[in-house]
Amino acid sequence: MTTSPIADPHAPTSTAPAGHTSEVRIRRAGPMDAELVDTMVREIARHEDSLEHVVAEPEDWRRMLARDDVQVLIATDGVQALGYASTTRRLNLWLAQDVLALDDLYVRESARNRGIGRELMLAVARLAAPDGLTVVWGARLDNDSAHRFYRRLGARLHTKVVAAWDPEGYAWVGADEAESPLGAA
Repeated sequence: MTTSPIADPHAPTSTAPAGHTSEVRIRRAGPMDAELVDTMVREIARHEDSLEHVVAEPEDWRRMLARDDVQVLIATDGVQALGYASTTRRLNLWLAQDVLALDDLYVRESARNRGIGRELMLAVARLAAPDGLTVVWGARLDNDSAHRFYRRLGARLHTKVVAAWDPEGYAWVGADEAESPLGAA
């Protein structure tokens, strides 16, 4: 299997196992891909029973895909999109350098078991390699197949609870001390 560097995101990348003949290309999404990215984000959210948490709309994606620190890689067979990997570059204070945060890795059900997830991950690694960035991501604790996949790639898995503090959760900040869930000082 030959792969091409991500520096040429439109170059073909062969991901077909023996017996398959389709060529898969991995390219960086741009603002013109906003509808497609929105559709696939909703597909993975639906698959994970988390669709109610998706608030980004295509117009939001158009804006985000124009940013330098947001990179969404799309795998296609030249006709249809097969999956995507979405990343953001961000500062990690403990490492005193940026990391590449993988938000989603998604392969459409009809395209699974063809090596596309692996090729997307290799493309993510090619994004991180020039600056020696650590790639970080989360996986659901109950997603054993993903854990096996990531271990095969050489990733180390660490158990950690991810917490989110939405504005509704901290709305009490600045309120009367009596209303604070932290109690009186």
